[in-house]
Amino acid sequence: MSLRKLLPIVRAHSFSSSMPLPIPAPRATGFTASTNSPLFWREDGPADAPTLILLHGGPGASHDYLYPQLLELARSHRVITYDQRGGGQSRTDDQTPITWRTHVADLASVMHEFGAPSPTVVGYSWGALLAMLYHIEQQQQPAWPSLGRLAVLSPAPVTRVWRDEFENALAARQRGEGVQALRDELHASGLRETDIDAFRQRSFEISVAGYFADPRRAKSLTPFRVMSRAQQSVWASLGDFDLRDALKSATMDGSRAVQLPVLVVHGRQDPIPLASASAVAEALDAKLVLLDDCGHVPYVEQPQMMFAAMLPFLA
Repeated sequence: MSLRKLLPIVRAHSFSSSMPLPIPAPRATGFTASTNSPLFWREDGPADAPTLILLHGGPGASHDYLYPQLLELARSHRVITYDQRGGGQSRTDDQTPITWRTHVADLASVMHEFGAPSPTVVGYSWGALLAMLYHIEQQQQPAWPSLGRLAVLSPAPVTRVWRDEFENALAARQRGEGVQALRDELHASGLRETDIDAFRQRSFEISVAGYFADPRRAKSLTPFRVMSRAQQSVWASLGDFDLRDALKSATMDGSRAVQLPVLVVHGRQDPIPLASASAVAEALDAKLVLLDDCGHVPYVEQPQMMFAAMLPFLA
């Protein structure tokens, strides 16, 4: 697809609106039959187009907040996304801890169920880390589908040390003067009494403001919830993790290089350390694209630059 055809869509995703854009209806939805807990899925794009699996962040979130912006991918791909176990419409009453291995096995089942033997995978934030964990584990699970192409957007930290740095940086931003000014403005607005829906929307925007290079852009992000039990269970299962060596090993099969095309996209103002994204690119022999004036949400903050890098890679 040419960038000329993309531009009108990108302009429509302006930051002037006080509410997120509506999400178009999917081509199909349902629940998985191959996982031991049903997972809600959504399918968009032409049924006969190449399959692309889109993985949301979290863990413990849902797919909704990737849309409508990332539906641009459905112009040229059959896009499958699903609410990962424990979040969104895939919440469960099962008290069994949800671990990173649970999510990796679920991803393998989703690929099998949708007949995607070597799909393109696009992972955002935790979803990027999930895709990398899958790539590592798949080397020991030859019956699992291999990845055909991988794009990681704002990848979650690949070490515990970098995750701690990220959490500290995000907390500092949320305590900063700019975000506090937004809180004061909301408190003085009277919205709680006059327009509860607008109050809740603005409260959500403030809760995620630290992820953005410009907190005002948070108004264009579709609101979502993170289920803390699912989130904490996954991070606990990773322990004191450092995936760098495992990623490098997954790039080699004995003495033979594994030919997996990889693109890494990272905002220069992302609270996740740039060193982590650089380490991912180095370990996977990937192209690293850095976006100026961009925090953790490139599809909202800099969609034109992001798609200009992504679409040729995915073609």
